[in-house]
Amino acid sequence: MNIVLTGSLGNIGKPLTELLIAKGHQVKVISSKTERIPAIEALGAVPLIGTIQDADFLASAFSGSDAVYLMEAWEAIGSVFDKNIDFLAEFGMIASNYVAAIKRSGVTNVIHLSSIGAHSDKGMGSLLVHHNVEQILQTLPENVNIKFVRPVGFFSNIYRWLPMIHSQGAIIQSWGGDNKEPWVSPYDIAEMIAGEMEKPFTGRTVQYVASDEVSPNEIAWALANSTDRTGLQWKVIPADELFNKMISSGINPWIAKGMVEMQQAQQDGSLYEDFYQNKPQLGKIKLEDFAKEFAEVYNKKQ
Repeated sequence: MNIVLTGSLGNIGKPLTELLIAKGHQVKVISSKTERIPAIEALGAVPLIGTIQDADFLASAFSGSDAVYLMEAWEAIGSVFDKNIDFLAEFGMIASNYVAAIKRSGVTNVIHLSSIGAHSDKGMGSLLVHHNVEQILQTLPENVNIKFVRPVGFFSNIYRWLPMIHSQGAIIQSWGGDNKEPWVSPYDIAEMIAGEMEKPFTGRTVQYVASDEVSPNEIAWALANSTDRTGLQWKVIPADELFNKMISSGINPWIAKGMVEMQQAQQDGSLYEDFYQNKPQLGKIKLEDFAKEFAEVYNKKQ
């Protein structure tokens, strides 16, 4: 197959490119950075340099492909510390660009990386952007087949807490405890998507992807035992206190409000209602695997 991937060589993009190349597919990788060209070519893929904010570029990039993989990266839109960004509008604009490009290019097979929480437009916090993108993509003509992939929380997002762990010796959030919840590794997402590329595309489907089910306290324990932070704990603080901390650090108010709301949905379980009604087989990467990877990164940053 001739496959076009958005997302450059990120946490999912790189292993996905490697898997598809190994399966014999012709892969083109969209990146906004010319310095990515050597790395993309080294994997055996063709680099396409442009931006997903450019519908004309996307239409040209998608032309002639058998399938496209779509994603919207928060980093491609801007910093969460930029108070002037309207993230809902920016995600919507990218989704509209995808729709226009798919129509013009004639592509009929799409895999879209969405998110847990996209099943609802209420109570999901900042994950609302993914619900809205799915709804915009649903406006494509009926002959366009779409597989919506909804990963749960990324293990790799825990790296964002490294400064907190180093400075305060704790993970401090507004949810926590012993209730297990699903987490996923980017490697398992890539493997799932690579497999779905080779299965028939028919209509519109939703598929969740997860690697393990663990509690916040289990995560803290695993990270503590893989590093020298033997006393590492997951501390729960009131939602308004976390919100004020984020605002004080300069985070976009909409993002701060959305993070607190999302964590409330994690705590009460509403975030995972649709996931557990459509629970997938868990992937290969478990918490203990991530903890080993985390320890390597942790030790380098000391």
